[in-house]
Amino acid sequence: MPEPRETRRRPGRRPTINDVAAAAGVSRGTVSRVLNGGHDVSDAAQEAVERAMRKTGYVVNQHARSLVTQRSQSVAFILSEPQERLFEDPNFNVLLHSCTQALAKQDITLLLTLASSLEDRKRLGRYLTGGHVDGALLVSTHSGNPLIPELLARGLPVVACGKPLGYERQAAYVAADDRDGARQMVSYLLSSGRRRIATITGPLDTSGGVERLAGYREALGGQPELVAHGDYTRASGEAAMLQLLERAPDLDAIFVASDLMAAGAMTALHRAGRRVPVDVAVGGFDDSQIATTTQPLLTTVRQSYPRIGAEMVRLLLSQIDGESPAAVIIPTELVIRESA
Repeated sequence: MPEPRETRRRPGRRPTINDVAAAAGVSRGTVSRVLNGGHDVSDAAQEAVERAMRKTGYVVNQHARSLVTQRSQSVAFILSEPQERLFEDPNFNVLLHSCTQALAKQDITLLLTLASSLEDRKRLGRYLTGGHVDGALLVSTHSGNPLIPELLARGLPVVACGKPLGYERQAAYVAADDRDGARQMVSYLLSSGRRRIATITGPLDTSGGVERLAGYREALGGQPELVAHGDYTRASGEAAMLQLLERAPDLDAIFVASDLMAAGAMTALHRAGRRVPVDVAVGGFDDSQIATTTQPLLTTVRQSYPRIGAEMVRLLLSQIDGESPAAVIIPTELVIRESA
């Protein structure tokens, strides 16, 4: 590769792609290929161009790039939950951070959007299919959400976090192995000598709620009086635990479908005078930050949100590049602490 030649530009003039090419000692076309993903570019040329961009202070003109590529260089992160859930549940923040980092490596901006009502989802659907974003990451998607069929019908690349109920064969998704994680937890509780094991489910219009309840039943069978329902909030976990104590006062363990609900359940147990884990063992699901702040520390099922976020971005970018939708199931892991 020829030695880079010095470039001179007038003071105040913004550096151009030609300045970068001259500083790197490569052709303008090579610089263009680097800026558009690095296809058919050698490692040496890639490094030279990146070094020249830093030296010249070149900044990509995203508007000009969009006119050429017909891409907005932005992706929507859609949370179909009330706004307060974003701040209460630490899982959303971890997932948002991991997706932002993965997209930043590709110089793509992530737009956070909330769609908690039917009106919000309809309005957002019009925005998303109007050419403002290149794709969408759907989080906490409930069955019946009109966004999924609308976005699929309009051909916008979409990846869901968790199986999109009813659209598993049409939409790409990344999900933890919820059913196996629940089986692991209930099997562990049984192996520790617990016999009256109840559960607090997540919402049954989400794949996580459905699959974790299925795993519980596969491991245990289960009886109706030992099943209560929550919505992944701390308050719902506390309320469901009180219901279970009234219906089945002899229960000696509880599998809760999220750490946040498990924290609420432990509050209810404490107020009822039940010791954890002496009287009632408690197992959660997520291995979120909450699991390391409860008293006692929470035994739980780990699902890797950083890995889930990275895989969601990978599948979305592959669709944007023209590949077919795909699905990834991430294994879960039992994490034993003090509560069970």
